[in-house]
Amino acid sequence: MRIALDMERCVGCQSCMFACARRQNEVGLSKTCINVKSIAGMERGFIVVVCRACKNPPCVKVCPTGALKSRLGGGVRLDIKKCIGCGYCCNACLIGAIFWSDEINKPMICTHCGYCVNFCPYGVLRLEKKGGEKNA
Repeated sequence: MRIALDMERCVGCQSCMFACARRQNEVGLSKTCINVKSIAGMERGFIVVVCRACKNPPCVKVCPTGALKSRLGGGVRLDIKKCIGCGYCCNACLIGAIFWSDEINKPMICTHCGYCVNFCPYGVLRLEKKGGEKNA
């Protein structure tokens, strides 16, 4: 499974960000694994930054402890116990979709659970199965 995006529909409401944080028992946005950014103001639109489930993730290659493992179908799994908080994965992510928790000094990466999809009022996000087949 992976999160797929239709960026043209995004209005920057950040509902997906709040949903992700809420799933992690957080009320603010300090623990969200998805981000919505403006592309130079309202007239230009927004971009959603979330793990794109790379088939050959660069973050896995740079992890010195093996805390990041590739998932079947793309993306990664983080073993928080193996993570030493070096931050190499954040620097390696080509789109900046690995976020950082200052509280635990470790990365936060989307697990493609699909929780955020249910809270996007504009249909920007959807959960897809491997190979682009939509999840019903």
